[in-house]
Amino acid sequence: MIAGMKRIQILGMGCAKCSTLAANAEAAAKELGIAYELEKITDLNRIMIFGVMSTPALVVDGVVKVASKVPSSKEIKSFLA
Repeated sequence: MIAGMKRIQILGMGCAKCSTLAANAEAAAKELGIAYELEKITDLNRIMIFGVMSTPALVVDGVVKVASKVPSSKEIKSFLA
């Protein structure tokens, strides 16, 4: 990973809400003009490592920012800034 790059992870089983969260996260990163790496994690064991019991969830740089809801790209910008 490049220095200064944000690591964005989407935790979920690939449902429609997970896809929407991923799209919102990408839109937020692009609007902010930041470098980012997006990873979708669908493996239940990996999801549980984060302590998330309800998906979808958004993780930024290893920290769970929101779980069990789909924040807007505007909300996600505050997590990335």
